[in-house]
Amino acid sequence: MNTVLTFLEKHFMPVANKIGSQRHLLAIRNGLISIMPLTIVGSIFAIFLNIPISGYDELIAPIRPALDIPFRFTIGVMGLYAAFAVAHYLGSSYKVDPLSAGLLGTLGYLISVVNPIQLTKDVGGMSAGRYMSIGDISSTSLFGAIVAALISVEIYRFFIQHKITIKLPDSVPPAVLKSFEALIPAFVIMVLFWGLRYGLKFDINSAITALVLPLKSLLVGNSLIGGLITIFLIQLFWSFGIHGENVLGPILRPMWDAAILENMDVFAKTGNAHNLPNLFTEQFFQWFVQVGGSGTTIALAILFLTSRSKFVKQMGGLTIVPGVFNISEPLVFGTPIVMNPILIIPFIVAPMVLTIVSYIATATGLVPMMMAKLPFTLFGPLGALLSTNWSIPAAILNVVNILIALVIYYPFFKIFEKQQLANEAKELEEEAQKQENDGVVGVEN
Repeated sequence: MNTVLTFLEKHFMPVANKIGSQRHLLAIRNGLISIMPLTIVGSIFAIFLNIPISGYDELIAPIRPALDIPFRFTIGVMGLYAAFAVAHYLGSSYKVDPLSAGLLGTLGYLISVVNPIQLTKDVGGMSAGRYMSIGDISSTSLFGAIVAALISVEIYRFFIQHKITIKLPDSVPPAVLKSFEALIPAFVIMVLFWGLRYGLKFDINSAITALVLPLKSLLVGNSLIGGLITIFLIQLFWSFGIHGENVLGPILRPMWDAAILENMDVFAKTGNAHNLPNLFTEQFFQWFVQVGGSGTTIALAILFLTSRSKFVKQMGGLTIVPGVFNISEPLVFGTPIVMNPILIIPFIVAPMVLTIVSYIATATGLVPMMMAKLPFTLFGPLGALLSTNWSIPAAILNVVNILIALVIYYPFFKIFEKQQLANEAKELEEEAQKQENDGVVGVEN
């Protein structure tokens, strides 16, 4: 085991660290994380639009269109927010004006994905004119938003760094100066994306989505193999003290976000959480697999509370409360599990077993799929309940998975406890010997 850990640490981790710190991937990760409050708020409204209480639908029927507005202007236009956020963070990393970068990224995105509808006469209460479909800037164009934002910022950076800008006197206010600096890049970005979309008839979003679709289908679709690969890599990184979700986030998060947003959109139309497009969303791992934090470590915290070892029992008391709210770092780094040949095994194996169990429960229809994105610090069963449209079996599965993890962790916990008891006994023996020696020295003096 030590040989394997040494090999991975030497050859695998440096590559992973480079990927995780790459400028564009970091901008994607940080940009999508920054819009999380909007997806959470949109999810809350989606949940309360579908409370499974008899007569509830009839009660809210008169105001349902109004109640749907928050969902439509959060989840429904997520591509718009993503384009600005990703461009903003990439601009910041290049030390160019992040506001201008965000605006230009949004410009490139809108031109490349939106196809305005022309009404030549009044139709269904809509006056003649040009209209933009909200569907064009929804989660379906998320990949197009990311690519358009990255390209736009690279163009903006090129012009700024090569000083190809409109020069103004230093006495001009900074806000005006930055606006004029962005003028030439804005024109180039507009012409580029306009020419691609309307001159060459090239749809960036469709092309990128087609390229990413096979990987998305494997990792966040309905493939058990893809789900196991995902959770294995996350746990492997954590085993070396590296935040697994952060390292893989630049690759996984766009697909995870697209998957849950797609689920939410379908659920908003059908109200059926059992028949959604994507099973392996981030929320699936969050509420069914990584219960109590990465590695389902709440199970280990519970076992620690029963330990005869003073250190282990103290660790259990210190980490059980964070574990209830799905925060595993105190246990992962305090025990530590990191680079611990004994505890790494269940730390990786338990989530993989729970992935299989939860996949079977979902694929057979025992529990629904995920249709909401909620704060990860929610109490586990409650998070599972709300994220699956108030499914009680989902909350029960959350608890059952903790019990399964307890069984998997138990033998390794006993080995670890035995080691700690031996260390504590040795320390007590050394302390007693030291006191005895100090007593002898005192008598001689």
